[in-house]
Amino acid sequence: MGPSMEPLSLETQHLINNKNPPPKPQEEDPTDQTSPPTNYLSNTKSILLEPLQWLQMLSSNLNPTFILGIFVVYGLSQGFSGSFFRVVTDYYWKDVQKLQPSTVQIYMGFYYIPWVMKPLWGLLTDVFPVAGYRRRPYFVAAGVLGSASALAVALVGELPVAAALTCLVGVTAGMAIADVTIDACIAKSSIEIKGLAADMQSLCGFCSSVGALIGFSTSGLFVHRLGPQLALVLLAMPPALVAVLGFVIYEVKRSPGGQNDEKQVVEDLGVAVKGTWRTIQCPQVWKPSLYMYLSLALSISTHEGQFYWYTHPNPGPAFSQSFIGMVYAVGALASIVGVVIYQKALKDIPFRTLLFSAQLLYALSGMLDVVFILRWNLWLGIPDSLFVMAEECVSRVVSRVRWTPMIVLSTRLCPSGIEGTFFALLMCIDSLGSLSSKWGGGLMLHWFGVTRTEFGNLWAVVLLRNGLRLGTLGLVFLVPNRGLGDELVPDGVLGVVSDGCRELGDGDGGVLLVGMEGGDKGERTTLLQS
Repeated sequence: MGPSMEPLSLETQHLINNKNPPPKPQEEDPTDQTSPPTNYLSNTKSILLEPLQWLQMLSSNLNPTFILGIFVVYGLSQGFSGSFFRVVTDYYWKDVQKLQPSTVQIYMGFYYIPWVMKPLWGLLTDVFPVAGYRRRPYFVAAGVLGSASALAVALVGELPVAAALTCLVGVTAGMAIADVTIDACIAKSSIEIKGLAADMQSLCGFCSSVGALIGFSTSGLFVHRLGPQLALVLLAMPPALVAVLGFVIYEVKRSPGGQNDEKQVVEDLGVAVKGTWRTIQCPQVWKPSLYMYLSLALSISTHEGQFYWYTHPNPGPAFSQSFIGMVYAVGALASIVGVVIYQKALKDIPFRTLLFSAQLLYALSGMLDVVFILRWNLWLGIPDSLFVMAEECVSRVVSRVRWTPMIVLSTRLCPSGIEGTFFALLMCIDSLGSLSSKWGGGLMLHWFGVTRTEFGNLWAVVLLRNGLRLGTLGLVFLVPNRGLGDELVPDGVLGVVSDGCRELGDGDGGVLLVGMEGGDKGERTTLLQS
């Protein structure tokens, strides 16, 4: 999609406080005789200050409360809660409910149901304002739901499996609603400030990785001290902060429409559904979306089988609770490295080229799991603890480099005005891929006879997973071979798919739906002002 010709909405104008680019660095004086130690100290200081200058640049171009929202949702709700949730629930199902790994793998698929429903949450945030606000009320609702669900499973005695699963799905539902709400803001800003699209995704990835680092580092300790069930009470805290964010984040309130509000909501809903359906039919949109789904679904998950093997004394390495958390924490730190690598060296590489290379590395790095399960690392003289740390680092760096460009690509495919709905649809497709991966992996673990105590065929399941990852390379042609600054969708295509659309939610808080006038594909509607 080419550069937009319409003026920015009032909401975006408030978000963008300063469009001035950062000042150019001063040219070095050739007569400068600064000593090498001074230069070294200056360079070190520059490197240390660079992240702060980057955050300052983002804050000067975007509203500070928007940046705060990214920190709260991606850093705490997804990063910390997601990582803490992963470790603690693994031990909850294993030690409290005492389930088989294949069964847990199937149950974990249900965690993705709220993420699959992201288009519904996106529609709600786009066309169903509450008290004149589109985003704020949904942050509050997400926080309340997440906190209540976490407290229920943590404090209510011995819960039946169905009740415990329902509460844990409620926790993930709170995360999903908060995610789609902040993603709507990110997608809108990515469309209108294209030069910051990669920076915003890098910030999201950085916050998520730092939060995950903290969550993984502390999860094993809390499981050891409090037990798997009581440790879940800590999952109530980040959702509570998400609810507070709903009262803090800046948003322009819609002007009341009186009796026409109900009619307008129905019309807006029809516009959003119609625009979403027509957009997904564009080959420039559905092809990369199909690749994203298949690349996730074909990489079947073996996580639960490997987790049970990690903690088993024979034939596994019998890792302790604290060490498991530490392994994942090191992986989260490696994920931050992956974000830095993408931001500094890879973001300008064409999407197809980058994803092909990342997918190839993803398949090859998976062979480290086979080496570990077969204990070849001991034959090579590498201790279990050192090998698993190295394997986790490699895997997380490659996964982050593979995942980030897909998210950036998704933000670039969203039509203006239904950013929340359409980006949620793309993320729903990704969640369907993850759900397929979990359930497919659970079936493979069951068919290969992997149980709580039997791991003889675990290596074969992991080898099958790596073969499927390698086969995904044949689908990379679905991704456009264009870079971040290139036009991904021809100018006017997204205008055609949202033909007849108008501004969603007239009033100060309205957002633009790009439409067409008179059937001329080269002409766009102007921003409708109330």
